[in-house]
Amino acid sequence: MKKFLYSEKAPEPIGPYSQAINFDKLIFTSGQIPLDREGSIKSDDIKEQTKAVIENLKYVLGDNGSSLDNVLKTTVYLSNMNDFAMMNEVYSQYFEKSMPARSTVEVARLPKDVKVEIDAIAFRS
Repeated sequence: MKKFLYSEKAPEPIGPYSQAINFDKLIFTSGQIPLDREGSIKSDDIKEQTKAVIENLKYVLGDNGSSLDNVLKTTVYLSNMNDFAMMNEVYSQYFEKSMPARSTVEVARLPKDVKVEIDAIAFRS
């Protein structure tokens, strides 16, 4: 049975979707973009945006019985693949030990014209 998950620390969804869904022992997050709780984009810098995105993932997972250490797979969407090294520098600080499987793709455009979006699949402890 699926359950809709929510974190008050992460930004509200900007469309008709939930922050995450729990099914059995798995959590599937929606793509997180670098919005703060008030819905503002914190920075235009790819490193700052990546940090904000992963912090949002951390909130959604942490408030729902999981953590970044329990992430099995991520998908990273970049608006410019030239930002890969800088995104990866920040990403590796958060996933230094757990190193989930990952796909990274360049896309034509992201919501609110941000530079990065990341979704994750994690398990509940």
